[in-house]
Formats: sequence, structure tokens, C-alpha cells
Amino acid sequence: MDQASLASLSLNISNLNWPSSGDCCSWEGVQCDGNDRVTHLWLATRGLRGFITSSFSNLSKLSQLNLSHNCLSGPLPDGFFSSFTTLQIVDLSFNCLSGPLPFSDTLPIALQILDLSSNRFNGSIQSSFLWPAMNLRSFNVSNNSFTGRIPSSICSSDSPSVMILDFSYNGFQGPVGQGFGACEKLEVLRAGFNFLSGPLPDDIYSAGALQEIFLPGNKLNGPIGESIINLANLRILALFGNEFIGSIPNGIGKLSNLEQLLLHINNLNDTLPQSLMNCTSLKALNLRVNNFVGELSALDFSKLQQLITADLGNNYFHGSLPTSLFSCKALNAIRLATNRLEGEILPDIVTLKSLSFLSLSNNSLTNITGALRILRGCKNLSTIILSKNFYGEAMPDVESFEGFQNLQILAFGGCQLTGQIPNWLMELTKLEVLDFSFNKLTGSIPSWLGRLPNLFYLDLSVNFLLGDFPKELIGLPKLTSQPIAESAYHSYLALPVFVKPNDATNLQYNRLAHLPPAIYLGNNSLSGNIPVEIGQFKLIHILDLSGNSFSGTIPDQISMLTNLEKLDLSGNNLSGKIPTSLKNLHFLSYFSVANNNLQGPIPAGGQFNTFSSSSYEGNPGLCGPILQRPCLDSSSTTRPLGSRRRSPNTKLIVGLLFGILFIIGVISTVLALWMLTNRRIVPRGDPDIFDSETVSVNSTSGMSTEVG
Repeated sequence: MDQASLASLSLNISNLNWPSSGDCCSWEGVQCDGNDRVTHLWLATRGLRGFITSSFSNLSKLSQLNLSHNCLSGPLPDGFFSSFTTLQIVDLSFNCLSGPLPFSDTLPIALQILDLSSNRFNGSIQSSFLWPAMNLRSFNVSNNSFTGRIPSSICSSDSPSVMILDFSYNGFQGPVGQGFGACEKLEVLRAGFNFLSGPLPDDIYSAGALQEIFLPGNKLNGPIGESIINLANLRILALFGNEFIGSIPNGIGKLSNLEQLLLHINNLNDTLPQSLMNCTSLKALNLRVNNFVGELSALDFSKLQQLITADLGNNYFHGSLPTSLFSCKALNAIRLATNRLEGEILPDIVTLKSLSFLSLSNNSLTNITGALRILRGCKNLSTIILSKNFYGEAMPDVESFEGFQNLQILAFGGCQLTGQIPNWLMELTKLEVLDFSFNKLTGSIPSWLGRLPNLFYLDLSVNFLLGDFPKELIGLPKLTSQPIAESAYHSYLALPVFVKPNDATNLQYNRLAHLPPAIYLGNNSLSGNIPVEIGQFKLIHILDLSGNSFSGTIPDQISMLTNLEKLDLSGNNLSGKIPTSLKNLHFLSYFSVANNNLQGPIPAGGQFNTFSSSSYEGNPGLCGPILQRPCLDSSSTTRPLGSRRRSPNTKLIVGLLFGILFIIGVISTVLALWMLTNRRIVPRGDPDIFDSETVSVNSTSGMSTEVG
């Protein structure tokens, strides 16, 4: 009987690779009991394609079904779950199954684990669907398109033994209802990244077995209840990206098992409670982008010896840097950016042997020379973001700063530093991102910058730099011939950073390799011709030379930069025509040659059909439909006036041509936008999308501004 049922599955599911005859109990992924009835069907990650049909219901003794990580599609058949009386484990995760759950279906009483995550299911989850699953221990429907209310009454009568509930990454809306307090065995509650609203229900603090509450990325509001101290087993409290108000409960220190406190991007206020320092198991503390106040140095962080990440940025803390924080020997990442801290970086920081990420930008710190001398003792530092500090100080001009062997990101944007680009930078052979924008640096761009083997993001905009575009810069390997190392795609930053383009919202980067390869030299006093060798920047995505004194023509070789997404040549003294070859830059989403001395027709076709007239303003010699300034060919000046009058047929032909060009432009735009969505300049949103740190001023103020 079961063999016939299995054989029928092959008619609707490909790649099963079962023989046409023989004992089915010996087939791949099949396990039977002593009566040769199929009890286990484990076919995960087999590349299966097709549909789940009612044939499965004939396997009446089936207790475990795992079809996860395949390519199955379509809806589940009516009565799929209720047809099994002995089913205990069902894993259909990571497929392409779709549609609502069968309306009349119910889970079998024996079911313990149901995983429908990472599919395309939609509709609501009816309370009747969960009945009579009295033995349910784990229910995971995350990463689908479910809507409606979360079935918070799941424990009241249906499943009193449930331990894990995951509703994350769906479209659930409305308040979180009462009912979870009846989940006496509930350890994990996840419903992050939905559209939930309202306050947390009071009875949630009665679920004493809870170890994890994961509700970020919703619209939850109100205060965090003082009764949270009843959750003595709580290890993870993730409420970031909501609208919570009030203060952190004073009794928070009673949560001695708490390992992650993630409350960033809310409207919390007041001072931090002293009892927080009693959470001695704490490993990750993220309170960034709130309205906390007070003096951090008044808190004793020394008890938090397991603390790995401390992110208190974007608040209103004042005073000096907290010395006791530097006694947390396990610290790997510190962000205290965008507060009101002052004073100097303290020598105690060198005791943090594991420190790799330090961001103190947008405060009022002083003594940049002393800061660098101290920080070189932190041998594992890979990221230093100190923008918008040290106002008006001189860039240290010492020949060498020994140390910084592992430095990958260095940012001093917006400090108004004086002096020149220092020679000690040439020793930073692992440097990948450099931001010295919005300073008062003078002199020329040193040629040795082109010899930094890993540099792919350079921001020197808004300074007083002179001289030509250094041809040596074109030798940067990561912009010409060597893609970012594959290993970099798998290495995450200790804390995410952001780039804030002029015309877009903040873009988050959790991996350094996802930053767009770029050169920003805008708003300096650079002059001379743009070298034709610039066409060697095969891998560059952003090139900004605006606001300088470059002259000559626009090199046709720029059309060889096929990855280019932004090109800004505005505010220079460029002359000649816009090369028509630039219309072959299919990823170009921003283009400006405004305020130059260009002449001739504006190229038509490709991305040029998407740019506005502001891209060309300030060039009286340019012509074209976008400027409502017709282009006249050289022979038109010698024709009699009457010969310029177009006949009706000519007008018709011209109209048709413009119509065809318009349609081609629309198609090109749609195609380019589709391709851009698959490129790494805009990474796919992920669970930390609410974490932000601006990586480069460019844009508007570089690696300095750190906002939500």
C-alpha cells in the first residue's frame, strides 16, 4: 500500500531518484516500522521540484516528514495535516510553497514540531488550525506573508506544552493579544519585523520560562513594564526598531541571565539604571538611537566582564569617556558616537586586547595626536571612526605611527583638520576605506595612495587640495583589476556602518565588501585635465570630481567604467561635447555635468533618458529636448528661412522618432533599475536594517553622522 503511495509521489515530484520496483523501505530517505509501513520520510536538500499532493495522506503511519530546502511549490492540499493521526514532526521550510493554510484543516494531536518557515504562504492563521495540537512544542511560520492577528491564545487551551513560537518576517498586524502568559513552558517568542502595534500585553511577563523575546521592527509602544524582572530565565530581549517610551526598568539588574539587551532605535529616555551593571552575563548591549541622558562615567561597567559589544551611540550622554568600560576585557566593539562626550581618549583603552571596532564620532574629543598614539596600542583594531571631533586641530605629520597593522576603516571626516595628507598612511597596507572629507587639508594628493593594495573607498571631498588628478591613483588594484577578496564577503563588521548618499536614505553595510567602490574628490581646488587613464577604473561604482577646476574635455574612456552608478563632474571648467559613448553606462543612476562650458547635443538613449535638466544646467552651449533648446546642424545657418519650415509629413516623422526614443528610454530605465536591485551597492535588507552608522561624509557629512 505504502509503496504504491510513494510511487505516485514520483508523478508530481521530480528528482526523487527512487527505483520502479523493490522494497520501498530501502529507498533513499524512507524508513519503515516492523510492519513495513512508512514512518519516516526524510528528503531534505534533494533538489526536489513539483507539488505536494493528497497522495501523502495515504501514508497513514507517517510520524516524521522532512521536505525542507527543496524547490516545492503550490498550495498544500485540503486536509493535508488532519489526514495524519501519528504525525509528530513536519518540516516544509525553505521551499516555494504558497497560498493560505487549508481553511478546514487542523493539526493532528500527536504533532510536536511544525516548521513552515521561508515559504510564500499567506492569509491568516485561524485558531481552529492549531486545535487539537495538544502536544505541539515548536511552531515556526517565519519568513512568509501571513497577515491578520497573531494567535496569542495558542497556549490557553490548544498547545499548553509549546516551547518555541516564531512568527517573524510576516505581515501580522494589530496588537499582541493576551494569552502568552498561559504558556508555562514557552522559552522562545519571536514576532519581529511585522506590523504589530500597541503596548506589550501585561501577561507576557507571567511566562516565567521565557528565555528569548524577539519583537523588533514593529510599531510597538508604551513603556517596558517593571514586571519584566519576573522573567528570571530571560537571555535575549530584542525590542529594537519600535516606539517604546519611558525608562529602562529599575530592577533590570535582577535578570542575571540576560545576555543580549537590544533596545536601540526607540524613544526611551532618562538615565541608565545603576542596576543594569548587575547583569553580569551581558554580552551585547545596544541602546543606540534613543534619548538617554546622564554621565556615563558615573556607571561602573567593570562587572560586565562578558560584554563583547557596547553600542550607546546617538543619545545625550555627557561627560568624559567612561574609564570603567575599558575594564571589560572581552569587548570587541564600542560605539559612543553622536553624544556630548568630551575630553581625550584614555590610555586605559589599550587593555582591550580584542577591540576591533571603535566609533566615537560626533562628540567633542580633543588631542588627535594623543589619540592616535594611544590607539596604535590596540593591535586588533580594524575600524576607527572618529569623525567630527578634534575641531581645528592639526593632522599629525609624524613620519610613522607604528601599529594599526589590521586597520581597514579610518575616518576623520568633518573635523576641520589642517595640514596635509600624512605620510604615515602609506604604512596601512590593509586599509580599505579612508575618509578625510570636510577638513582643511592642503597640498596635493600624494601619489603613494595609489600603492595601497586594498584601498577601494576614498573620500577626500571638501578640502583645499591642489594639483592634478594623480595618475598614480588609477593604479589602485581594488578599483582596476582585483575584485574584493571572496573572504571579505563572509566577514562581518563587529557593528554595522552606513553610507548616506545625497539623494537616498541611509544604506546599511554589515560587511565591508558591500561598500560601493568609490572615489570622492569633490569640492577641492584640483585642476588640469581628467586623465584618459581613468578608464582603467573598471570596478569603480562612484566617481565624484565635482566642484574643482578641471579643464579640457570629458574623456571618452569614462565609458569603459561599466560598473559606474554615479558620475558627478559638475562645477568644473570642462569644455567640448558630452561623449555619446556614456549612454552605454547601463548602471548609471546619477549623472551631472552642470556648471561647466560644455557644448553640443546631449546624448539620447540609455540612462540619459532618465536624467533631469538639472544635470546639464549652467552650460549655455548644450542643447537637446531636455533643455527645451533645439540643436541646429551646421548647414542650417545657410538655408533660406522658408526651408526650415517642416512639412506636416516631416513633423509626423519627427514625432514618431521622439515617441520611439521615449519608449526605448523607458524600457532601458526599467531594465537598469531591475539590474541595480541585484547589485551590491544596495544590499538586501536583513534583520539589522535598523542598525545604522554613516560611514562617509560624502554624501552630506560622511562617516561622522550616526543616525538610526
